[in-house]
Amino acid sequence: MSHRFPATIAALALAVLLAGCHTAKVLIPPNLRPPSENTGDALKLAQQQLLQASPCCSSFADFSYSSTLPWQPQKFTLGSGSMVANLNGTHSYFLAFRLPADVKLPYRVAMKSELNGRWLHASYLFAPTIVLLDEAFQPIRSEDIGLCEHMGWSDETTGAFGSVKVNEPQARYLLVYSSAEQQSGKTYWEQSPASISTTTTATLKMNSTGSFSIPHGPDGSLWVGLMNKTYEKAIDNAICKKAEKGDGVLNTLRTALPLPWINSNTSNGSSGSSNDSKTNHRSSP
Repeated sequence: MSHRFPATIAALALAVLLAGCHTAKVLIPPNLRPPSENTGDALKLAQQQLLQASPCCSSFADFSYSSTLPWQPQKFTLGSGSMVANLNGTHSYFLAFRLPADVKLPYRVAMKSELNGRWLHASYLFAPTIVLLDEAFQPIRSEDIGLCEHMGWSDETTGAFGSVKVNEPQARYLLVYSSAEQQSGKTYWEQSPASISTTTTATLKMNSTGSFSIPHGPDGSLWVGLMNKTYEKAIDNAICKKAEKGDGVLNTLRTALPLPWINSNTSNGSSGSSNDSKTNHRSSP
């Protein structure tokens, strides 16, 4: 009897474990879970909040340029509670800076937009538009900043990157907002969770090609400041669009690199022809 009791306990424990294996839920990482909210609904809600906000500024002279452009990219959060401008009939959150006077021209201003959302497929980006102004607050140049995606090893080097070069000596101020074209645009994004192989239901309703476009929205986190080496490297290696299909690695190498064996054969062949001609010439009467 004493021998049967431990065996019975072990059998019961094994049965409980087996039952638990069948009934336990599969744990899915947060970044692979289906979105709890609809991207379109979240975007529409943010757009409605922006439209309902009362603008503070409608001309470039209305803005306060008391803040100096950061010496390196600094994070700014634009959204509910931020001031709103009405430029060219479009509402937008904004940032206004005084440009540094002791930086040698030309220099670059770096920007990075972070995904606004906990899940990649349910996210959008704040796409910036810049306006350079002179000392009389007159616009010198306006530009929609193109964003390019870079996935780095840290949060600092991950996001949608862009930059603008300042080469106008009369530039004194920088205004950052999002134009109507930017708010209705998209940014190409290559790092799709669909490229991750898994048997869970987390891949349902994901893009099957491994790449898609992130829509732009009215709010989000934006890093702005003078270019540094970290951002410069990220921008230089960022992906701006889907790569064009080539002819294959081997063909690319053939056109890009000289092939020593071909050169040597050509050289030997020409050398051999030269020797043969000399020999024939000598043997001829």
